[in-house]
Amino acid sequence: MATIHVVTWNNRRQYRRELERYFRIRYDIYVKRRQWHALARPINIEMDAFDTEHAVYLLALDSVGKIVGGSRLVPTLQPHLLANVFPGLAPAGPPRAPDIFEWTRFFVSPALRSRGRSSPIAGVVLCGVLEVAHKLGIRQISVVCESFWPKRLRAFGWSIVELGDILQHQDGDIVALLIDVTPEAIASTRRAYGIREPVLAEASMTG
Repeated sequence: MATIHVVTWNNRRQYRRELERYFRIRYDIYVKRRQWHALARPINIEMDAFDTEHAVYLLALDSVGKIVGGSRLVPTLQPHLLANVFPGLAPAGPPRAPDIFEWTRFFVSPALRSRGRSSPIAGVVLCGVLEVAHKLGIRQISVVCESFWPKRLRAFGWSIVELGDILQHQDGDIVALLIDVTPEAIASTRRAYGIREPVLAEASMTG
């Protein structure tokens, strides 16, 4: 089973090659495949204004160290997507607190996706997001996502609040959510994907 490795500003040199590959996969998925025009760059990597020293990267690595999925967490006390790009998605104001982080750039390697059903790697990454957040003392995560995600996440047993209405966007209809990070959500997501143990590679949290 793939495991989640956590990459921060402090341990980034240990994951230099993996991090470079991570940004190239993001380009392949978001720019080439999904054609998110606002992200297009003259080089084959996808980085945005929130890929800073504050970002926490979650890399799903298989048994030989190949990236098979990934995601990103950004502290909401720093600039982030909801507050700085899509504030209208949260009319009451984007949630900000030391224990609230924003979740973005969720992906599964295209070669491992399953048509018509969720990939097992998606389960690893989803569990990883919750496990890492819980380990870091993050109480809630906000996210700007496609409009189909609320129904999917609730089916996994996640407790979520929609922060505003759905926005029709050129790259797809989107909505902002606030998600509670709880042991119950971790347990129910593991059950949904048949995952029997933690997916977090503990050593990466101490690097």
